[in-house]
Amino acid sequence: MPEKTSYQPGEPTWVDLASPDLDASIAFYGGLFGWQAEKSDDPQYGGYTTFTRDGKSVAGLAPLMAEGQPPVWSSYVSVEDADKTAAITGDSGGQVQVPPMTVGDMGRMAFLSDPSGAFIGVWQPMQHIGAQLFGDEGTFCWTELSTRDQAAVHPFYNAVFGWEARVSPGYTEYQLGGESVAGCMDMPEMVPAGVPSYWMPYFAAQDPAAKAQEAAGLGATVLVPLMEMDQVTFSVVQDPHGAPFGLLNVKQ
Repeated sequence: MPEKTSYQPGEPTWVDLASPDLDASIAFYGGLFGWQAEKSDDPQYGGYTTFTRDGKSVAGLAPLMAEGQPPVWSSYVSVEDADKTAAITGDSGGQVQVPPMTVGDMGRMAFLSDPSGAFIGVWQPMQHIGAQLFGDEGTFCWTELSTRDQAAVHPFYNAVFGWEARVSPGYTEYQLGGESVAGCMDMPEMVPAGVPSYWMPYFAAQDPAAKAQEAAGLGATVLVPLMEMDQVTFSVVQDPHGAPFGLLNVKQ
């Protein structure tokens, strides 16, 4: 089982879901991935719930915090200093949407938006490193940006996270020290024009198509039944509240 005890700066480290109905989301993801839910009663965490599997943290869950906020999965990248990362964001063409803040003894976080408008979180770890299981069946394994302006966002992510863009026909891999850590693609044509650029997480699935159908049986909507590219197969679904996520198998 691929357990993690640390992440290097620039690695995607965590994902969490903003949901209008925490109990319903707990039931859905518990049924789909076998996750358990550990709810915090501490008011400083604002009703935050940690999803676990086998006692290890795998993802987070929080209530919607603002009127009009859509249900969505957010991705976070590990950084050494959230304040320094926020400070260079504006000079790099992005904006700080949520200034750095300390979350108990867990860590320090901020939310940024890139030049195309996609939101991404930064996480400076203290007690909480991020996902303790990564890349195993039913756990976070990849995050991907769909953007309307690749030319603008590549320099931004290089400046704030040190990512190098490896551009191939149809797809870009962001690399850190020669290892691919995230993906980027042009916004799919099926996405309505009013939808802003966005990051979307993928969870590992040995059989993405079968797992997508399982999700549908739990109330999800299948957006992409199955696609295959080189050594990768994936499906994309929306959970019962409309938050999209992917199911991914990378052939060895």
